[in-house]
Amino acid sequence: MRFQDRRQAGQRLAARLTEWSADGDLVAPLVLALPRGGVPVAAEVARALGAPLDILVARKIGVPGHPETGIGAIVGDDPPLFDRRAMEMLGLTEERLAPDVARERTELRRRERQYRGDRAAPHIEGRTVILVDDGLATGATARAALRHLRRQGPARLILAVPVGAPESATALRSEADDVVCLLQPPDFRAVGLWYADFDQVGDEEVVRTLHDHGAAAGKG
Repeated sequence: MRFQDRRQAGQRLAARLTEWSADGDLVAPLVLALPRGGVPVAAEVARALGAPLDILVARKIGVPGHPETGIGAIVGDDPPLFDRRAMEMLGLTEERLAPDVARERTELRRRERQYRGDRAAPHIEGRTVILVDDGLATGATARAALRHLRRQGPARLILAVPVGAPESATALRSEADDVVCLLQPPDFRAVGLWYADFDQVGDEEVVRTLHDHGAAAGKG
């Protein structure tokens, strides 16, 4: 089974989470999207739950020469979270990756300014927080995001994705209170393979989607 696009994936993910909400398992949820791809998915979840929608900008740190392969990630002002075992296998050091980290930190700040403007980040402490992305490959970005959120004291922390590598979904159960991953194909390979339409999500779409949910997203 494949998803038609991120919107349909979000609707299917929302259907699962709506069941939880109906059972009283989701109290006053806050939906946070990992931009850019996670935003259209999260918008469907937030709409179905009647929940606030906002973003949490995270940036993957790629392997030099192979940027699509994540070896770490950054969120906010947090120090980079690296896959130390992979770094050792590849002979990489933090010093070697420092320029990549600096570049991604600059891009992270740019996106935060563009997507949020002067609006403050939402209040996390004591809330049910649902972190949404369009898929889970290595899980490096999601892990960094979950740890960033955990330090802010949510009452419950949920990772929700339409599709993911089985080993990554399993590994992240130690970081979140719950992991919802609808598809965990043994032959996963890449997120985009499980969507008929996996066109890149642009900054304008992110801003527009957040604007459409602006009244809710602006609530702290």
